[in-house]
Amino acid sequence: MTGPDRGGGHSAVSAQQSSSAQPSLRQRGGHDVLNLPNVITFGRLCAVPLAVWLVIQRETGLAFGLFALAGVSDAVDGWLARRRGGSALGAMLDPLADKALLVCMFVTLAAIGVLPSWIAILVVFRDLVIVGGITVMWQLSIPVRIRPMLFSKLNTALQLLLVGVVLLLDGFGLQAPWLRILLIWTVAATTLGSGAAYAWKAARHR
Repeated sequence: MTGPDRGGGHSAVSAQQSSSAQPSLRQRGGHDVLNLPNVITFGRLCAVPLAVWLVIQRETGLAFGLFALAGVSDAVDGWLARRRGGSALGAMLDPLADKALLVCMFVTLAAIGVLPSWIAILVVFRDLVIVGGITVMWQLSIPVRIRPMLFSKLNTALQLLLVGVVLLLDGFGLQAPWLRILLIWTVAATTLGSGAAYAWKAARHR
């Protein structure tokens, strides 16, 4: 009688400890997925189709407002992630949201004739080459460390500036052709340069 009771009590305690541990694990996982920076980043990703639709409808003024709001949200979720601690999901979602917005804006603005087609093709091609190169290296079991270079960050900042300026000028009927041309050629140069830098780095790593 004593032995079974003791064993049963031990099992009950173990089960209770296990059940009490499970919610904490779920809460920890939920915190990683549903923290505020991730929610903001996901909202920015979901805003991409709306931004595309606004540009297609030639509501570039509203698209500029949405684009500016996306930039503010990017700064806010980055600050929150540094303050509260980021997560693996956030580390993947943040660059995905930024890249999706940029690529879609370049393609859509080129489609309505606000940007030249060749700059959109160049931006998209550079990203495709980088993603394709990483995929090939993974397939060849070559270790890849995805770490953006300083020159690549400069290129992304200039691309954001170009899209923002073009939306602002077109949306509010402003004229600054010299600024548009200067930014287009600067973005072209940094896009080519950053793509070549990634290629050189991959070849050197290989």
